[in-house]
Amino acid sequence: MSGNRRIILAGGSGFIGRALADDLVPAGYELVVLTRRADRPGPIRYVHWDGRTIGEWARELDGALAVVNLAGRNVNCRYTAEHRREIQSSRVDAVRAVGEAIARCATPPKVLIQSSTTAIYGDAGDRWCDEFTPSGQGFSPETATLWERTFHETPTPHARRVLLRIAFVLGRGGGALGTLERLTRWFLGGRAGTGRQWISWLHVHDLCRAVRFAIEREDVSGLYNVCTPQPVTNAEFMRELRRVLHWPWSPPAPVWAVRLGAWVMRSEAELALWGRRCSSQRLLETGFELRFPDLRGALDDLYVDSVVRKDALL
Repeated sequence: MSGNRRIILAGGSGFIGRALADDLVPAGYELVVLTRRADRPGPIRYVHWDGRTIGEWARELDGALAVVNLAGRNVNCRYTAEHRREIQSSRVDAVRAVGEAIARCATPPKVLIQSSTTAIYGDAGDRWCDEFTPSGQGFSPETATLWERTFHETPTPHARRVLLRIAFVLGRGGGALGTLERLTRWFLGGRAGTGRQWISWLHVHDLCRAVRFAIEREDVSGLYNVCTPQPVTNAEFMRELRRVLHWPWSPPAPVWAVRLGAWVMRSEAELALWGRRCSSQRLLETGFELRFPDLRGALDDLYVDSVVRKDALL
């Protein structure tokens, strides 16, 4: 396969990276995944990197079509001082390493796609958050701000640059939806706190399509919120999840119970209690169309339709 079909995926061993690989390879792209564990079989080529320093992996970027940087430690943990340092350094170091590698290329990649997060808006209440909304307060917004600032301060002048603020991604292969599914099956699927906090979300298939859209469309550049235009409240989300799982009513969890549960699960309560209502208008104005714009359709595809498709193959 020619070099102009080669895509470098940094941080591609996580939930989103695996889903993106499953989307890009059938579309005819040659995929190189930069990972700390490179000894993996299959059609995808895995190359070792440490996420911090330039090494042999940097040669893979020369002549590539695109680099997609998803690297960053999972935020589903207790925000101890050590974990905070790891979360921030894993993002900042990876951005700098990728930028330095691109700067050394004789033939730089045509496009660099950098992930970020809608958590940059913090606990935003009922207001709509677009790409011009100021960042919020707290560790998560501060981390996202540092992440993006590092990206802007690491120039790659010969590559088109796209920054994607990604919302809550719904998929069965991992991520936070699996945790919410397990809680629901344990009769803990009621609303969290008031239930009025907004959840901006998108189907993992639409995220993969958005990344491929950004790779293939040369007029796509700059900052985009990546989410559906139909955010829902936490109470609505949990009600729809109970419906698709055919699970009975679950009692609501007051704030103190959410905080206790997060401590027991070695996580942070803000992941459930904070919310934001994000606009994806800029992305939609480029001509990108979501296949799953509403929550019911997205959950039905993940839970109901996937079972139907599986049964049809038996």
